[in-house]
Amino acid sequence: MRSTARTTLPLQSSYRYLLVTPALARTLLKCYDYPHPLTPHTMIRGYDKAHAFRTAKMCAVVAQHLSYDQSRVRQFQIACLLHDLGRAGLDRQLFGKIWSWARNNNIPTRPAEWRLRHPRTSYGRETEAFVKAYRQALAEDGVPLTKWACEQIEMRLGFARRHRRQLKRVKPVLESLNIRWLPWMEQVTLYYYYPEKLARSPVWVRELGEILVACEQLEAYSNRRRGTDYYARSKESFREAFRYLDSLKRQGRLRATVVKAVRQMTASGIFDSILKAARGRILSRHDQQFLRSLK
Repeated sequence: MRSTARTTLPLQSSYRYLLVTPALARTLLKCYDYPHPLTPHTMIRGYDKAHAFRTAKMCAVVAQHLSYDQSRVRQFQIACLLHDLGRAGLDRQLFGKIWSWARNNNIPTRPAEWRLRHPRTSYGRETEAFVKAYRQALAEDGVPLTKWACEQIEMRLGFARRHRRQLKRVKPVLESLNIRWLPWMEQVTLYYYYPEKLARSPVWVRELGEILVACEQLEAYSNRRRGTDYYARSKESFREAFRYLDSLKRQGRLRATVVKAVRQMTASGIFDSILKAARGRILSRHDQQFLRSLK
């Protein structure tokens, strides 16, 4: 549902652009903390908390710019805060070893890419197919595929399955907060890995999914820590980020209105503080000139 009038976004320090209370945001982000399966009484602090927090703020800005009403945007922002819950428990070292090895060996790292390369793989069984195909090669490379290692694989190739499992784990928390996790919220969070799941969804659901993909990819391409751990990247580039968004537009994954809205909001400077936080340093003069040029 959209409204014709745009609402004013709350302005409050690091919680600027949140339509939920700071306390609610903190509680939802705590859901990313995960009990370590190998070390009793130890919690793995949620790796993706900061990424999810910054993404959720950008998504609210873009959704309101596109005239979605405040009630819908609030629900959307809750979904965005939990959009990476399927990676709760991410082991930075192990996850990085597995997926760096996969990239170096030109092995698909997303479900749709895997099925394109291996069409005989049953839908939803991409993790098992990966393990079967590469167990020996990874072991020889010093990465035995233990149960915990297989979970790191599932965080990408079986993301939908693991995301649902983590939602079930934190269901008591959501119920205590009086939050109903609606079917469209799940569809939106899965759009990047599973666009086919939104093929018959209402236009507004797909558009919210596209907004989430565009904003979370902009944040990820700007994220210094994530770039090092996930992608073995030594330098971030806003130019590369928008090239990627444009490539998704050409593929039909993002519509022009969404990419245009993200460009406009970025050019206006409204995302500067968020992108600065992702980089972990001030934006260079060159960066700021590029961002302003997006208008």
